[in-house]
Amino acid sequence: MIRERIRTMSSTLDFDIELSARRVPAAEREAILANPGWGQHFTDHMIAISYSPDRGWHDAKLQPYGPIPLDPSSQVLHYAQEIFEGMKAYLQPDGTLVMFRPRMNAARFNRSAERMAMPTLPEEVFVRALELLVGADRDWVPTQEGHSLYLRPFMIATSRALGVQRPSQEYLFLVIASPSGSYYSGGIKPVTVWASDDYTRAAPGGTGEAKCGGNYAASFVAQAQALEAGCDQVVWLDAAERRWVEEVGSMNLFFVHGSGAQARLMTPALTGTLLPGVTRDSLLKLAPDLGLPVEEGRISIDEWERACADGEITEVFGCGTAAIISPVGGVKGAGGRAWTIGDGEPGPVSMRLREELIGIQYGTRPDPYGWIHEITSD
Repeated sequence: MIRERIRTMSSTLDFDIELSARRVPAAEREAILANPGWGQHFTDHMIAISYSPDRGWHDAKLQPYGPIPLDPSSQVLHYAQEIFEGMKAYLQPDGTLVMFRPRMNAARFNRSAERMAMPTLPEEVFVRALELLVGADRDWVPTQEGHSLYLRPFMIATSRALGVQRPSQEYLFLVIASPSGSYYSGGIKPVTVWASDDYTRAAPGGTGEAKCGGNYAASFVAQAQALEAGCDQVVWLDAAERRWVEEVGSMNLFFVHGSGAQARLMTPALTGTLLPGVTRDSLLKLAPDLGLPVEEGRISIDEWERACADGEITEVFGCGTAAIISPVGGVKGAGGRAWTIGDGEPGPVSMRLREELIGIQYGTRPDPYGWIHEITSD
């Protein structure tokens, strides 16, 4: 058993390293990497760290991927006390392995933890756990253009109790990894979105800005409604007035006003009901450096429709870890409501931002922001 010691500002944590004796054979792994899909295959190892009030974070391990023991009365199963993050590891042209802004994910993870009455995890431990997993499973990082290793850190409540008087006292933090192919395997395809009148994603004072599983479970019925209407994703409106546009699916939204040298961007402001996306934050910094003014504001669903009819809004796109940038080509709603954005095809602003951001992530363009985090194995 190998042991690595991680020192944080408040404590020291030892990681036990147990490498799997039954790794996926190389030929099988290569066949998977040739066409990995999304979230269908998993690497040979995972990270697990336990928490209790008396010991704090302890029993940190890199261990073979596999089932975890969980008592049937564990609070996560009954009260959905759970949070997660989503991020990627990339192979650079020189063979270096990197992650994109992992400390921002670590900070958001801890904000989610605080909202869900869960313990925070030192950022140094969060990042090092990711590094250890990617380092152990570096052969699983795809080499094809547009492919990456998706990382899923998450935390669940494990106390054995059915009472709701207080949150769980014990927790398990885990990280798993899955090779992922290009989100757009057949080329960039604009999505059509459904403006939901029946369901909302989050309300003021709720868990909208936390990345917790319950937010996604509650969205499935609206997503099914969207698919029934021939749409790809749901446009979420605010819960109070059912008027103000917030997010699309699990992505933040950007609206492009004007074109050419007059193009400018607007994204809905963070109000506590929207998830503060890492890609969103990156675009807020990147766009002005490309000569694209950007502001945080708000837009109603009626204003969106009118501005598209007038030609004022020329492009709309969603952004997130999975697709990076996903152009929106059209909108549908109840009562036959429907409109097209621009010519319904990916626009030049959307594609330029996507190319720039992907270039930074894959190391083909400079990173003046210090967003790329090199993974070290020592």
